[in-house]
Amino acid sequence: MNKFFTQIFVFFILLGLSVTTAAVELPNESKKHLPVYIEADEIKGYPQQEVEAIGKAKLQRGDQLISAEHMKYFPATDDAVIEGKVHVEREKDVLEGTHLRLNLKSITGELGQPNYSLKEGGGRGSGSLFLFEGEDHYRLIKGSYTTCPVGNNDWFIRADDLEIDHEQQVGTARHASVLFKDVPILYVPWMNFSYSGKRKSGFLAPVMGNTARSGVEVSLPFYWNIAPNYDATITPRAMSKRGIMLENEFRYMGQTLAGQAIFDVLPDDWITDKTRYGLSLTHAQYLGKGWSGNLDYNLVSDRDFFRDLGVNVGLTSRTNLLQQMSTSYNSHLGRKGAINFTALVQSFQTLQDPRALITPPYKRLPQFSLTASQRNIYGFDFDLTSIWTNFYFESQRLPDGQTLSLADGMRMVLFPSVSVPLQTSFGYIKPRISLHHTRYNLNEPVSESGDTNITRTVPLFSLDTGVVFERDMMFRKENFVQTLEPRIYYLYVPFRNQDGRIFPNFESAEMDFSFAQIFTENRFSGHDRINDANEITFALTSRLIESATGDERLRIAAGQRIRFADRNVVLSTQQTTSDKSDFIAAISGRITPSITTDTSIQLDQSELRTEKIRTGVSYHPEPGKVFNIGYRYTRGIPGLVQTNPFFLPPGVGLEQVDASTQWPFLKNWQGMASVNYSLKDEKLLAGLIGIEYNSCCWSLRMVLNRFITATERTSTAFFVQLELNGLMRIGNNPIRVLRQGIPGYTRTSEQ
Repeated sequence: MNKFFTQIFVFFILLGLSVTTAAVELPNESKKHLPVYIEADEIKGYPQQEVEAIGKAKLQRGDQLISAEHMKYFPATDDAVIEGKVHVEREKDVLEGTHLRLNLKSITGELGQPNYSLKEGGGRGSGSLFLFEGEDHYRLIKGSYTTCPVGNNDWFIRADDLEIDHEQQVGTARHASVLFKDVPILYVPWMNFSYSGKRKSGFLAPVMGNTARSGVEVSLPFYWNIAPNYDATITPRAMSKRGIMLENEFRYMGQTLAGQAIFDVLPDDWITDKTRYGLSLTHAQYLGKGWSGNLDYNLVSDRDFFRDLGVNVGLTSRTNLLQQMSTSYNSHLGRKGAINFTALVQSFQTLQDPRALITPPYKRLPQFSLTASQRNIYGFDFDLTSIWTNFYFESQRLPDGQTLSLADGMRMVLFPSVSVPLQTSFGYIKPRISLHHTRYNLNEPVSESGDTNITRTVPLFSLDTGVVFERDMMFRKENFVQTLEPRIYYLYVPFRNQDGRIFPNFESAEMDFSFAQIFTENRFSGHDRINDANEITFALTSRLIESATGDERLRIAAGQRIRFADRNVVLSTQQTTSDKSDFIAAISGRITPSITTDTSIQLDQSELRTEKIRTGVSYHPEPGKVFNIGYRYTRGIPGLVQTNPFFLPPGVGLEQVDASTQWPFLKNWQGMASVNYSLKDEKLLAGLIGIEYNSCCWSLRMVLNRFITATERTSTAFFVQLELNGLMRIGNNPIRVLRQGIPGYTRTSEQ
């Protein structure tokens, strides 16, 4: 009887192990590991020794799921053995292969004929053997890697040994070739890449290009990820015409500081037989208790450094390199006030073009400034600006052998003001009284009969008033708030003689006439010239504001300035003034969701002529489609002659037109072009043309850029770049040139 019951008991045990979709949980003796779950059509074996799963078998441990038609699991050793097609899905990747041997405890083993897909970064590949080497580490023998979708192998890495480190999210390939369209384009004995886009140390893709002044170029950048807040890039740059240049960039950032150091050096330039270098240091730091410090220092070995070695107009057109160090203090001044103190030393390195010389800026050695403000003191607002500067001018050698020397010395400015802002919800009136006092202590007089100690005191009075009207409206089924804002601005400044034969000019220049400038007290920048004025400005502005978002869609403005007396303070004897009025109109914003404009025009009604036109229209229906056109015109003073090669006198006219576009023309193809042309000189100032092809996992760009670097000197650069998405960019990068030349340019490969 006992034997019978024993047989019945064994029968039900075996029946339970053989029914469809059977499942069993196997306890794991180690508390450090998760339990193993097995599910299959049929499960048999011994739970503590060997478990065999047959038919739609699944083994799960934590986030790891192994699927196959037939598998064996050995609880004693924590080994899983599968002969046949296997599918492994984990948190960070998906694997497939022909057979699997894996220790679930140590995550070691191998997968035959593997195919893998990384969930981070979208990389995938295959190989002859897949070796598990611990948690988040594995290696492929004769493996490949690409970010192209399944079925597309336009590019891939083929390596004898390919290591994937999920912990660092990097791949390391040994004896690797990069193939594009099945053609090897790069071989490296060792390469390291980040498949997630995170920063990592290692060599970056080589950069290749060609310029007219440097010849064929090849650069091999090395990126050093020193710490999360420190990094450096070291780039040897080989140029067929000039030799090997070493470019170095170091960046850092902290809680209270940030900065960048760039140092490029070209030993023994093959053309000039001189060592050439460029240095740029920037540093900003908060020192605590309202104090901060800044450093911006730039230096190059010679005036042609950027023209010969730069590859875009943003570098080659640099004329004055700033060299400045400053410290500032900012704090509250009572409950409704603020105070700022700044001390700085400032100099410039001027890169002269011998055919178009300019006057170098004065050095400030040093300058101290103090500004303070108090608001609503019994209804009054008080402001104070005070500046003491020691201006220094270094004598310049003229091409004819003569020396240019300008007067320099010390200048003190005291500029207090008081205003009474009277404001309601619909309008305001703001009278303001100021007193501008300037004292000079020059090292030598401006002229032979001049004085070295000069003072000037100028009172200023202005009255600013405006009203805002609003109404709700609908335009093209959109709700807007339309405003109507009339404004009147009166300015009176008495005349004070500021003839250039008596008063020096350290920093003043006439500001460009614009809609914002007509509401300022002084049409000159700086403090060396204070305009005389007896004029009134009438302005009318209308804005369309989106009701839903509060964003300004469009602004139309017009202003009329009426002068009651001629202006007497000018910068050039050729300038002429009139008591007639000036008119300016402007429109800016989005005319339609795809069309934007920024246009202004200035008219001289005394002569019934156009003084200035600034217009630009952009059509941008979607990313990758943009067309821009612009026109700039400034009427020059008739008969104006530039007698001194160091000075560009006010009133020099210009007439320029520019156009640029990025537009698709075939499937996956797009063209880029831009032109900046001087109608006055009949000369091309800058031109760009290029094409770009964007596939699902790579892009190819070819760009030709030509621009003027100096008078009668041009530079031509040709860019070719192959971008393998998620891996590297091979060639010379034209993106900065394209963004500079084509406003609104979009990298469609990132869309």
